[in-house]
Amino acid sequence: MAPLAKSLYFGPFELRTDTRELYKRGIRLRLRPQAYQVLLLLAGRTGEVVSRDQLREGLWAQETYVDFEHGLNTAVMELRAVLSDSAAEPKFIQTLPRLGYRFMVAVSSDPPGAVPESVSALPSALPDTNIRELAPEPVIVATRASAPAQVLINDVPDTPRRLRRRWIRVTVSVAAVVLALLAWREHSRKSAPAAPQETRRMLAVLPFENLTGDPSQDYFSDGLTEEMIGQLGRLDPAHLGVIGRNSVMRYKTNHESTAAIARELGVSYLLEGSVRRDAGKVRVSAELIQVDDQATIWSRNYDRKLDDVLALQSEIAREIAGEIHLTLNDAARNGVAVAQLQTPAANEGYDLYLRGLYFWNKRGAANIERATDYFQQAVQKDPSSARAYAGLAESFALVSGYAGVPPKDQLMKADAAARRAVELDPNLAEAHVAMAVVAQDCDWDWVTAEREYRRAIELNPNYATAHHWYGEYLALMGRFDESRTEMERARQLDPLSLIIAADNAIALYYARQYDAAIQQFHAVIDLEPTFPRTATLPFAYLLSGRNADAVAWTEKLNDPGHSGAWYLTVAAYVYARTGKIDAARAALGNLLRMNDRQQIDPLYIATAYVGLNESDPAIAWLQKAEAVHSVSLTALKVEPAYDPLRTDPRFQILLRQMNFPQ
Repeated sequence: MAPLAKSLYFGPFELRTDTRELYKRGIRLRLRPQAYQVLLLLAGRTGEVVSRDQLREGLWAQETYVDFEHGLNTAVMELRAVLSDSAAEPKFIQTLPRLGYRFMVAVSSDPPGAVPESVSALPSALPDTNIRELAPEPVIVATRASAPAQVLINDVPDTPRRLRRRWIRVTVSVAAVVLALLAWREHSRKSAPAAPQETRRMLAVLPFENLTGDPSQDYFSDGLTEEMIGQLGRLDPAHLGVIGRNSVMRYKTNHESTAAIARELGVSYLLEGSVRRDAGKVRVSAELIQVDDQATIWSRNYDRKLDDVLALQSEIAREIAGEIHLTLNDAARNGVAVAQLQTPAANEGYDLYLRGLYFWNKRGAANIERATDYFQQAVQKDPSSARAYAGLAESFALVSGYAGVPPKDQLMKADAAARRAVELDPNLAEAHVAMAVVAQDCDWDWVTAEREYRRAIELNPNYATAHHWYGEYLALMGRFDESRTEMERARQLDPLSLIIAADNAIALYYARQYDAAIQQFHAVIDLEPTFPRTATLPFAYLLSGRNADAVAWTEKLNDPGHSGAWYLTVAAYVYARTGKIDAARAALGNLLRMNDRQQIDPLYIATAYVGLNESDPAIAWLQKAEAVHSVSLTALKVEPAYDPLRTDPRFQILLRQMNFPQ
């Protein structure tokens, strides 16, 4: 049996059979294992028609039942995206309806220039046994016919509880393994006599791919990604930094090269993986890549039966540690022990928590309300889940700000949920962030808020949200130099996050650095033109003297998508400050009529009156906002729009009532 060539060359591409990688002009391209196997089989029979039956036989063992059609179609679509090919005008992969596929270009086992490209240099067919030796173990996927009907909860299919049990264990397992491998590599480098002292390394967990073929299961693969980020971030923050969720999720659908991703994120390592399941089995695949030499330094497939009740994370951690002859350090051992008690209630609660997290990350009033519902279901199923209580507390605390309505009884609920989260797990950074948010937005207890933010950062220095929200807190206190430090730390941990970038612009605006704020706002808008946290831009324009830009931007927002209360507030303020008094009063009138129909945040109306230089009604509406405990009042100390009121004794009383440091 002739061995496979180490590399196969076609066009600008190199397919490396020993490392199972695809390169284009020396740059490694991201390619999932199944797509790689399809490409290898097609390239090995270039010019021939490879039937779908041949692909099935070459890639899957006969005894394995899979959703073959979907898996093959997905693999071919991925290949076309990576090769910049198309089904309509193929350059590499030609589809022959009802027959199969043909690879259309010459393939050689010699590098370009060494010998002329020749199809005859390859055997006419690659033996099936070789393909199977290269292929990962069989992947099992259920079809509608083989799996029981799924139960839908708010349009998100339910997941077998045994899978959820297995999922948590795999997450912790892979996190511990990755840290152990990185620690081993760092130890190896440091032990070399001439090696310079190493600095803190950065890693990014790319979105785990949902291979179920069901988009409504994205919450599950997204949840694995976020859990992996959290597990790795907590294990050894002194030596390993982990990029935050917002930055990595942009790579969920694109196919940028690992080199490009590493440059954008500033990381030394990338972890990527996938999950595939059926009612009886689950496969989680993970691969750790070192960026500087594009080497895969660890790759594993985890196949387990769902009815196996063993502690999977400990099993995998011991197995990998044995393979590389290392002992996990204290941080890694502590991380492995993070796995929660596995009961049916805990597993169902964890799944509901993942659903809530999915909608929480989408932001917006409607999504946060939906997240709140899932978090409530999660704590009902599992009253011991600190993470679910922390998510519930943050949802209750923030939803009124997104909806633009008074918080009513939600603040008390937020406080109770945050306290319960800390009681259940005093070492959970997310629980302390929830406590900080409640103390800041609900209680106006600034001392407690700072203490809780600092405690969260102490527990998990890699938690980007803790640095982000603490930086926002410091800006609200007028401590702008400290705020910039925390915001920069958040940016380093989550460099592509739009919400961090937008809140940094708002902090610059509070600091009266209007030109820098405008520049930062536009950096966000260039990526997402309708990003909601950029609505402060017209105020920055006005206060920097760019009145025409403020008016133009306000009129640009005058569409059905921006017809709510905050748009009317912006319009009233901007038009009043630029001499368009009739237009300003019309916007204010609409705002008051809206409030008559359904109470809105009184601060909105107060801001409109400030624009019109009417101090008495402005103060009166600010007092109403204080009476209903508007969460938007937290910016009262530093918001430049309220500068005309600062010498008013009634305004100073409001600041004292809110406990702001003098």
